[in-house]
Amino acid sequence: MSNFMAMQPSNNSFQELIGNGVKYLIPKFQRDYSWSQEQWEELWADIETLQEEKYHYMGYVVLQRLGDHEFSVIDGQQRLITLSIIVVAALHKLSQLIAAGQDVESNTTRMELIRSKYIGFQHSVTLAVNNKLSLNRNNADYFKRLTANLEPANPRQLAHTNKLIRNAFRFFAGCDMGATGEAIAQKIEDISSGMIFTKIVVENDLNAYKVFVTLNARGVQLSTPDLLKNFIFSVVAKDGSVSEDDLDGLDANWSEIISNLGEARFADFVRYHHNFQQRLLTKKKLFSAIKKLIPTPASAVAYLDSLYKFSPVYTALLNPDDSWWGHQDLAYREAKGSLAGLALFNIRQPLTVLMIGFEKFTPEEFVKLARYLYVLSIRYNVICHLSPNEQETVYNQMAMKIFDGSYKRASAVKNDRELFGRLYPDDARFQSSFEYHRMPSRQSAKKIRHLLAQIESSMGNTVNELETTLEHVCPYSPDEQWHNSFGEGVTDVFDRLGNMLLLDRDLLARADFASKKAHYQQSNFELAKKVASYSEWNLASVNDYQSWLAVQAVKTWRVD
Repeated sequence: MSNFMAMQPSNNSFQELIGNGVKYLIPKFQRDYSWSQEQWEELWADIETLQEEKYHYMGYVVLQRLGDHEFSVIDGQQRLITLSIIVVAALHKLSQLIAAGQDVESNTTRMELIRSKYIGFQHSVTLAVNNKLSLNRNNADYFKRLTANLEPANPRQLAHTNKLIRNAFRFFAGCDMGATGEAIAQKIEDISSGMIFTKIVVENDLNAYKVFVTLNARGVQLSTPDLLKNFIFSVVAKDGSVSEDDLDGLDANWSEIISNLGEARFADFVRYHHNFQQRLLTKKKLFSAIKKLIPTPASAVAYLDSLYKFSPVYTALLNPDDSWWGHQDLAYREAKGSLAGLALFNIRQPLTVLMIGFEKFTPEEFVKLARYLYVLSIRYNVICHLSPNEQETVYNQMAMKIFDGSYKRASAVKNDRELFGRLYPDDARFQSSFEYHRMPSRQSAKKIRHLLAQIESSMGNTVNELETTLEHVCPYSPDEQWHNSFGEGVTDVFDRLGNMLLLDRDLLARADFASKKAHYQQSNFELAKKVASYSEWNLASVNDYQSWLAVQAVKTWRVD
């Protein structure tokens, strides 16, 4: 928090940001311009609201100071570029009025003032524009020509990102900015003074990363991948040893990484990737650790190659139904149940172990590893609710042992009493925790069905949990008959596992226990038959059934 506050965020209009002697550089390897029709339409709709509301908030823009009047745009480039394209479209409209002979002198003056204020100064001989906003290596030349000619170049082979710039210009050139030079100039004045940003200026890229972590933790999603990419690629290219063609290849690989992961999962992936080979780090320390890890172009290229190799693995571990698994050894199919269980309960801590386990172990050993970590997670995370911080530390040490070859088989992970044994709740603790466990069934029905289906399967009745329904023996909303028959504690058992079982279909609703018992006796489900063995259903029955469930759970989730 103190780092963020020390950077003194301030609210600035677009005019205050760019309408002065300041220059902004999009880092050479920052992402390309990527906005399309949907974003342009949304922005113009926001601009139209200025007629009534005067101001519109555009979010954060994060800048790194390069000099007294020069800044690198760390986050916010898509918005700044698009607003600049709107200004260029307005200049184009003014040039058309001049060509038509309309108020030539005044409109020429308006063009010069708007261009110098928001776009840059045009050389009197070459007519090239010294832009206030300089774009990345893929967009810079095209944007320069657009600002100089006020018409988009349309060569035969135009990169997709520059087609977006061209199409953005055409879109905004088609928007209504008024029929006279005065109206057009007023429109730009309204836009530039009405679009408000929160500006944060940092002194170096490490502080920029801390800002990203802080704001993202608050739910403000800034583009962490852009920041990391710019740093990594700047190391790759710093001595000129990597050719432009190779840079293009690495850039394409980076785009594939982001496509695989999505921006929201990128930072977690990079941290898990780091933590199977280095000491455990928090997100806030990740950037400085990566800087130390890749001091040379060769090490940076190797790091990029490793990210590229592991990103599809990470994505597939999160989704056992990912089509990527179809291209792997058939033996990996046996891991699907374990991975599905981890995904269902949103348990991410084992991912760093699984990523390196996939790389280092045979398919058969990986399947065992996934099973061990799934069982451990059910005991540790789902039922006993133990500390995820300690778990992450131990998983980091496990992963590094797989990485350096200390663990060559899954059994070595399981049999390490110092690490795996430290986390694994023993049978007595697990049974005791399960005996009193409750889960909010209306929010967690799928998870409860999974647990009960696993117990059913361990008893010899293989069950597809997706084809079952969750049955509350004492209904979730009991009627008067149930209140009378159940007695004390009727309102306290709805979320107890000891009041639940699986059925093929929900046909019983609020039927009395005698009617339900008759149905349970005819069921193919082992848990239903167990409940049918009780003569009545009350708090003592719930307690006894859940104690029995806890014994079955110990048998179901164990690593031996």
